Amino acid sequence: MKSKLLGAAVFVLATLMLNPVWAQETPTADRTATGGAQTLEDILRRQEQLKVDESFRSENLGNPADAAPISAPLGTLGGRSDADVWRSIRYNKIDPTVQSPGPANVVMIQDEGIAWYKLREGPVITYGGSALLGIIVLLAVFYFVRGRIMIDGGPAGTTIERFKAIERFGHWLLAGSFIVLGLTGLITLMGRSFLIPVIGLDAFSILATGSKWLHNNVAWAFMLGLVMTFVMWVAHNIPNKLDWQWLKAGGGIFTKSHPSAKKFNAGQKIIFWTVMVLGVSVSLSGLSLLFPFQLPMFADTFGVINSVLGTSLPTDLAPHEEMQYANIWHSIVAFVMMVAIIAHIYIGSVGMEGAFDAMGNGQVDLEWARQHHDLWVAEVEDKQGKGGSS
Repeated sequence: MKSKLLGAAVFVLATLMLNPVWAQETPTADRTATGGAQTLEDILRRQEQLKVDESFRSENLGNPADAAPISAPLGTLGGRSDADVWRSIRYNKIDPTVQSPGPANVVMIQDEGIAWYKLREGPVITYGGSALLGIIVLLAVFYFVRGRIMIDGGPAGTTIERFKAIERFGHWLLAGSFIVLGLTGLITLMGRSFLIPVIGLDAFSILATGSKWLHNNVAWAFMLGLVMTFVMWVAHNIPNKLDWQWLKAGGGIFTKSHPSAKKFNAGQKIIFWTVMVLGVSVSLSGLSLLFPFQLPMFADTFGVINSVLGTSLPTDLAPHEEMQYANIWHSIVAFVMMVAIIAHIYIGSVGMEGAFDAMGNGQVDLEWARQHHDLWVAEVEDKQGKGGSS
């Protein structure tokens, strides 16, 4: 329940940033100098996503009764100029038809893109990039302070099978595709700001096009790996009382203690469920971006959140708005996943002696296994003693 509320809170936060409606009094603007047209102050407030009294435009739609003679200027427009017509479209005062109808074509004006762009280029890149740099620096400091977690007494010299070939395949399919998606996603999101000044427009154009193609197609491998690892490992990742004892001891990461664990300890279970939950979320938002007119997500999601929390999130969204929300959510979830996976990579490589072998060749040192997964080793040895399989 807490995770649902947290997810809803993030949705609400992202939505407020995209569509802020602040409880402010709209100042009365003096438009006498502009003949009733909008002023510079109107434009600046709109750019800052502040409340603007639009009645001076929404009610200024022209009047057919004032039509000039057909031979006079604007006579054939029936008393309405092009500006009047477009204002009518913006404020839904007329129902226009288009020559090539379609989900995108029938939306003739949609100005939420300004808020989306400012959020994407501002907080998403700033906080997301800072989180990635922050976890890397934190792990580097931790490594120099704590050092590598070694096998007490040294390796035993004998091994035990930790993961079968199919398990390692599913893991590397998921991990490899995620790395590709992470890198290509960062290029797409941040490339204009950080790469164009370095490699130039032409080189970035080729890189961005290739990144987009890889991102869209490697996503299917990621989703397949997600399903495979879930099916193979979900039974081993159900939380139990043992996990609380492991967490209270800090997993032995900060001390020399080695709390008991089965095949997966509490830390690995946290990573597993983080990857599963966020992996499904980032996959769904990715599918919504790939098929925006077939798989809209946020209108229905906001409807559920409104019914549960009593909020007033928008539920009538144009395809463009669906894509804007999906893009922001996709980026936020991806950043959170990258932070978690960087920590996971650290522990599975330089952070712990013998850990990489589990996914390298599937065989781990017996002393390492007893040190970190003693209950699992006992289960395997018991099955082997009875002629069973591990």
